[in-house]
Amino acid sequence: MRITFELEPADLERFQAVLARARRTTQCADEVDIIDAAKYALDHLATATAPAYVRKRLAEVQRLIAMLEDEAWALPDPERAEVIDALVYLSDPDDLIPDDIEVIGLLDDAIILELLLRRLRRVRKAYAEFCMFRAELDQCLVDDASRTRHARELAERRVLLQARMRRRRVRPQDALDTAVVSEARGEPRA
Repeated sequence: MRITFELEPADLERFQAVLARARRTTQCADEVDIIDAAKYALDHLATATAPAYVRKRLAEVQRLIAMLEDEAWALPDPERAEVIDALVYLSDPDDLIPDDIEVIGLLDDAIILELLLRRLRRVRKAYAEFCMFRAELDQCLVDDASRTRHARELAERRVLLQARMRRRRVRPQDALDTAVVSEARGEPRA
């Protein structure tokens, strides 16, 4: 089954206002605290009974956390701040729809996450390519010389991918202004 709906500009403004409120409440929070809160939320959400469209987005949140914690990737600002924004909203159990309401409690989280994930698609793609490159290099580690070469090549690839990610960077407003949230089995993801 496929369900599609368009978010009108007024809808997007409401979601942006909610995101802004979430950011304000965590202004003084340390990044580590926000990441820990997101991990806690993921661990304590009723994901087993959550609809598939919610579980898919929550899996992406786990990848975002891994990206932030990956020292070799060293995601810089402003992209880092955008990823933190995605985690801030998820960490609030009393957001637009309280998370403990069965079936629909995570609907608003799924919508916000979809909007933010679309905005972060270039960052996510660059990180995925970085991880694949690192995995290929890891297979070639045999001695100290290869470890040094590995570190150099990995750093060079990171610089290249992050530069490409920045050149193609979507302005934060663009993804929200044109958002259409849809869910379909087998629908390609950005």
